[in-house]
Amino acid sequence: MRIICAAAMIVLLSGPAFAQDAHMQQAGEADKDKTPAQIRSEKDAKRAYERSLSNIPDKGAGDPWGAMRNNDAPKAAAKAASSKPRIAN
Repeated sequence: MRIICAAAMIVLLSGPAFAQDAHMQQAGEADKDKTPAQIRSEKDAKRAYERSLSNIPDKGAGDPWGAMRNNDAPKAAAKAASSKPRIAN
């Protein structure tokens, strides 16, 4: 009885998995031909995308932390001179 129940559970659970696989395009399969309405809608969508990109203003060079920096602050000092004297041979 357990074997029959286990087999029935496997069959019932594998049904939805096989149903999902039927609509997938496999690798190497030719694309479906598009209808003229689909081609037109793709062109319209591409044009709308291009128009929306042209509406975005060009980003100018800017320093977001520029107002926070103090221009009068001293720059980091160059490498400090070593305190050890050189010994000449």
